[in-house]
Amino acid sequence: MKIYTKTGDTGLTSLIGGSRVPKYHLRVECYGTIDELNSYIGLIGSYEISKELKGELLEIQNMLFAIGALLAADPEKSKMKLYTIATDDVKMLERAIDRMDHALKPLKNFILPGGNTIVSHAHIARCVCRRAERAVVQLAASSEVAGNIVIYLNRLSDYLFILARKLAKDTGIQEVIWNPR
Repeated sequence: MKIYTKTGDTGLTSLIGGSRVPKYHLRVECYGTIDELNSYIGLIGSYEISKELKGELLEIQNMLFAIGALLAADPEKSKMKLYTIATDDVKMLERAIDRMDHALKPLKNFILPGGNTIVSHAHIARCVCRRAERAVVQLAASSEVAGNIVIYLNRLSDYLFILARKLAKDTGIQEVIWNPR
């Protein structure tokens, strides 16, 4: 299989189902942002972190790949059987959030993103996740979007925030409290 097809040279791309849309189409923006998020998750997973976190991040990457496929499918023309985002997928994130949050000091102030490279990458991933969520919500206002994607992305951004805090604790980094002069 060749990596280049030349079918996108005119600024159009194909959705699952055969529809051709401009590369600036909101559906393409959605799955492109999910791909960007997936890459950041992979970057975080490449650091020296616990096996448990690596396993969670890999599970999240697989889920994001499935979400990307769901978003890349034309809801009116695609006949392909794709993954369903289940309530259990969201619950997995909630259990992980609760587990990590339990190990952290209660949050009483806003914190500034940063501290070290891995913590910063987790915060960047959180921001990309929020951007993906906003785009998917916008898409859902005018087109069919598979159930639970928005909920999953909303919970994933919470997971990434708590992950950043957990990674700060694990690497001995003091969180910087926002000081609004």
